[in-house]
Amino acid sequence: MKQRVVWSVLVVAGLTLTGCGSAARTDSSSAASRQKQQKLVVWDWKSGEPAAAAYVEKAKADFVKRHPGVTVEFVAQPYDQYYTLLGTAIQSRNGPDVMLFNGGGQIRDRVDALLPLDQYVAQDKSRLAGWDAFSKDGKIYAAPVTLQGHPIYYNKTLYKKAGLDPANPPRTWDEFVGDCAAIKKATGAACFALGNKEGFGIQFFMSGLGSGILTPQEYDDWIAGKRDWTSPHVRRIFELWKDAGDKGLNNDGANSTAMFTDIFRVFESGKAAHIIGLMSDVGHWKDFGEFLPPDEIGVMRAPVVTEGATPSLPYDGGIGYAVARWTKAPQLAADLVRSLTSTDALTAFYSKAGAIASDTTIDVSQAGPAVAAIVPEIKTGRPALHVALSSKTLDLMGRLSQQLLSGSTTVDKAVKQLAASDRAG
Repeated sequence: MKQRVVWSVLVVAGLTLTGCGSAARTDSSSAASRQKQQKLVVWDWKSGEPAAAAYVEKAKADFVKRHPGVTVEFVAQPYDQYYTLLGTAIQSRNGPDVMLFNGGGQIRDRVDALLPLDQYVAQDKSRLAGWDAFSKDGKIYAAPVTLQGHPIYYNKTLYKKAGLDPANPPRTWDEFVGDCAAIKKATGAACFALGNKEGFGIQFFMSGLGSGILTPQEYDDWIAGKRDWTSPHVRRIFELWKDAGDKGLNNDGANSTAMFTDIFRVFESGKAAHIIGLMSDVGHWKDFGEFLPPDEIGVMRAPVVTEGATPSLPYDGGIGYAVARWTKAPQLAADLVRSLTSTDALTAFYSKAGAIASDTTIDVSQAGPAVAAIVPEIKTGRPALHVALSSKTLDLMGRLSQQLLSGSTTVDKAVKQLAASDRAG
């Protein structure tokens, strides 16, 4: 899977090009460690993708320039097996020196196998954004490569065909459902493009729509770990998920359609009017722009479901590289992580893959209308709801979401199981 996993926000006062590139560096590895280890192995799921080729080459060039005697081998693993393979390596404490992680539960559940990076990345703290998603108990375990968020994209052409104003997307859930009915009648297109074969669809749904459902205090409490699963607003998230399926708002076969990348084709082909997608490198503005005119790709806020809710862009650090505790050359490996998050490398990732990089000095002003709509939301954006959950709870939520769509469980039963899993985690 090409991931999410990607982007979670360019933080800040205007992502204009404010700098001169990467922070000045010193050669942090000793001659002794270079002699002991002349090769570093990196595991990820990105380096084998054509869109990431320029990024990888820039990162390798940056590293080799400072460490000419060290070779770097990238091993691109299939995403659907990645964390299983990584788990085996962690069990044996024998695997790659550097590894890629999604922000949130996937890395936080595995920090015992990782080297804290605080002392190595101190110079990068102000330049890069998204650190929180790769931190636990006050320590940093990976450097963010991208920012990942979940905007709601919509097809302006379908809006026009239904006699709707694409410049004024619906602001409430009732308006949203009404507009979807008008689009369905005029064009036959579904309201949502939804792929939930892997159980990922519910994560996008929860984070994409959650700020319109939870009150601001409930949202803050959720992120802080004080989650009230008995709240009617939390229940409402899963109720809307089931209702959307029961009322035909989704494309046919959502539970048998893969999120990566089959469902994005449904949106791009005009078979659905909306999709809760990503900000970064797949299922996002640049990806969609290969099939839809960039001016016809809209970005809307979550429709308000609960009075008093404050819709915001959900985002976090997307993907980031970490260092294994078992590496024989920790300083070398950490320096490779710094090369993988250098300004030159991240600029290439943004330019070629459309990744909204963690580097806040990169100029994205020429990226087009969708990015122009996303960027201002970053200033008031908040962490994605699903990223606060453990990987075990996310796995359970994926299975339960499939059962909710198929009608084999109820909302109350699903919420009860999720609450128990969250408390146990």
